[in-house]
Amino acid sequence: MNNKENTRRDFLKRTALAAGGSILLPPAIVFAAPPPPPPVKPADAKIRFSVIGINHSHIYAMVDAVTGGGGQLVAVYAKEPELMTGFMRRYPNVKKAATDTEILEDPSIQLILSSGIPVDRAPLGIKVMQHGKDYLVDKPGVITLAQLAEVRKVQQQTKRIYSIMYSERLENKGSIKAGELVQAGAIGKVIQTINIAPHKMSPKTRPDWFFDPQYYGGIITDIGSHQFDQYLFYTGTTKAEITASQVANVHNPQYPKFEDFGDAMVHGNGGMGYVRLDWFTPDGVSVFGDGRLTILGTDGYIEVRKYIDIAGRPGGSHLFLADKKGIQYIDCSNQVLPFGEQFVNDVINRTETAMPQAHCFLATELALQAQAKAKRVDLKL
Repeated sequence: MNNKENTRRDFLKRTALAAGGSILLPPAIVFAAPPPPPPVKPADAKIRFSVIGINHSHIYAMVDAVTGGGGQLVAVYAKEPELMTGFMRRYPNVKKAATDTEILEDPSIQLILSSGIPVDRAPLGIKVMQHGKDYLVDKPGVITLAQLAEVRKVQQQTKRIYSIMYSERLENKGSIKAGELVQAGAIGKVIQTINIAPHKMSPKTRPDWFFDPQYYGGIITDIGSHQFDQYLFYTGTTKAEITASQVANVHNPQYPKFEDFGDAMVHGNGGMGYVRLDWFTPDGVSVFGDGRLTILGTDGYIEVRKYIDIAGRPGGSHLFLADKKGIQYIDCSNQVLPFGEQFVNDVINRTETAMPQAHCFLATELALQAQAKAKRVDLKL
């Protein structure tokens, strides 16, 4: 192995505890993060799936969604023993694979999940599809336009599923309820979506590569992929382009490549959208960020406060509906999350009920285009 590859492996090993918008950390330094809930009760097994790469804590929600939808977790592989320890504690019956090849070449496995380091997610997905398996990956599922072109090519060749877990919609009960209301015509025709996605930075808990877009793609590519998914879904857009975008390093000069702020405007054949992303959630907020979604329609609007209501209501998934009759508050805490079951059925039936493949790729393409076109603003405060 050459020195360059040794250096890369050492770097990734040192920094493998974080990815994008959230991180896997020792319990003593996790901020405002309660322990994960117990694994969901498995449904009757319909498919067998495995996991390769567990660098992002989203992997637990992904595994639970697929398990709850009828998937049987068979095996896991990760390079980092410290991450494997936590995963095995949560899922004690899973087999610990010796290599990723062991999983890729297992003919009984139909689906592979991954939350590996972002730069490595698309290359793994290509191998997964070439081995005749479907792929569900954490966002960002692709971090460059060149990666996206190759992923699209292999997906067309293999006809396998390459799906990205846009959890701010698929795993948020308020977002699911908002979709039901929009589909029912509660606010008329949608004109615009506004997605505000603040995050808590806590730089002392972050590894070196967290600050380097080479490894995570930049703030719009990473966090923004969620927001473009929501824009497409709620507006029904199938063709779109970026109107304008910008990024900045406003308050972290010690990390010269880092982007702590980004926003973008988008328009398409279903409506318009605006997204704002930042790393300025203060430590006094008890969650990672006060994420909000506003959907403007011709007959009203919806606001979802996804993770916290700073006005005082407990929990998350708060929805407000304003229409011609007045203003209504809806507690979405009991809303059913349908993604897991829909996705498992798609794997079995070769359908696209959970997320159309074209939608999945377009959401990522818009984030990548906005990142590539973004003006770097030099804002001195």
